[in-house]
Amino acid sequence: MKRNGKLFWAKTAVILGVVPVILWAYEYGPDVGYSGVPADNAGATCATSGCHTGSANAFNGSVKVNFPNGMTYTPGVAQQLSVTIADPATTQKAWGFQLTARLAGNSSTQAGSFTSADANTQVMCSNSSLDPNTQKLLSFGVPQTCPTSQPLSFIEHSLTGYDASLGKTGSYTFNFTWTPPPTNVESITLYVAGNAANGDLTDNGDHIYNTSFTLTPASSANSPVITSVVANTTGQATIGPNMFVNILGTNLSAATDQWTIANGVLPTQIDGVTVTIGGKAAYMQYVSPTQVQVLTPPTLGTGQVAVQVTNSVAASNSMPVTSQTYAPGFFLWANNQPVATHPADNTDAMKNGTYFGLTTVPAKPGEYITFWGTVFGPTTPANPAGTVVPSSSTTYYTAAVPTLTLNNQPMVYYATALTSGYAGLYQVVAQVPTSMTNGDWPLVATIGGVSTPSTVLLTVHN
Repeated sequence: MKRNGKLFWAKTAVILGVVPVILWAYEYGPDVGYSGVPADNAGATCATSGCHTGSANAFNGSVKVNFPNGMTYTPGVAQQLSVTIADPATTQKAWGFQLTARLAGNSSTQAGSFTSADANTQVMCSNSSLDPNTQKLLSFGVPQTCPTSQPLSFIEHSLTGYDASLGKTGSYTFNFTWTPPPTNVESITLYVAGNAANGDLTDNGDHIYNTSFTLTPASSANSPVITSVVANTTGQATIGPNMFVNILGTNLSAATDQWTIANGVLPTQIDGVTVTIGGKAAYMQYVSPTQVQVLTPPTLGTGQVAVQVTNSVAASNSMPVTSQTYAPGFFLWANNQPVATHPADNTDAMKNGTYFGLTTVPAKPGEYITFWGTVFGPTTPANPAGTVVPSSSTTYYTAAVPTLTLNNQPMVYYATALTSGYAGLYQVVAQVPTSMTNGDWPLVATIGGVSTPSTVLLTVHN
């Protein structure tokens, strides 16, 4: 397991004049980012080009982690862990490893910290770039807290550990301490790669193994855990009133189900699962173990609000998100195309061939198009709370008037209103500029000083 970065050059400067570089490549431990984390180097281990030859897990050995508390953790309580690399081949007689811990729902985010139990291991710190020239080494005997500028933490064998393992056959074990995050964040996955080396200090003949282990909070192993909250239309973390929101996590629901709307009344629970946002009940649209979709209440306040899921087991962690009066977004078809229709016949306005077997007609220059979106703000009269929009003579127009552009050209605006018979669904009608040429053009709507993402593309074809 090789280190190529600045640390390696600094540590070997004295001996480089008389010993080939490759002879010292393995014993100092690998560069950061080679423990199999999906977000790190595309999940690479040291069985990769420029490090070790061959494929991971292609031999008869293994790498394992011993968890004294089983597959759970107690927030903030340190665990004494050990990594054992085993290989029955008598040719394998030098050993190394690299391990890190990340949130199960986001492998880019560090989960806890490591401390060497002895001089056989060391901590490496890095930022998200994983640049070996900027990684930081924390040896045994010094404070082993990674700086905020380098939050990703790895524990791995040191030169002392390599020397101690040299000549041992069958297996070798390294010990260290892992301290989980101080609060119940969610399930945590530990990723580990191990090297059963032959000790000849070359790339050839070493056996690389890797695996991962997922731990749940011991105090509430079956409790719901929220990992993220995003707007259904934009995927952004900012939400607003009367918006469909996706809540992602673990153990959110024991079943997969969706709402049944009786007499126009929106449900606030499905299969015993409820959600509060800013202390107000949300309207439940869909539940599953890993995702819940809700419609936020139209009276949702602004600023930071807390999202919490409660099921038959317990209440989840409280996830803070930002709410604002306007958070416009268009519902999307494939390839970032807005859900749009031709008002004359309500047929879909999208690029033909977007969906197999579906013949469609794109928008034309000079044509009025209806776009379907969300969170275009308060309406006059006020949006009805807890029910679908009534099918009556009343039209719930937005109190503010949006502006729309297509490829930065202004569109002639007609109206924006809630859709009768539905909940949280706005119609925005505007005219495609008569001078617009054929192509896929960015569509942007702005209301209350907030714009939709510029990645939405409307196909225009004369």
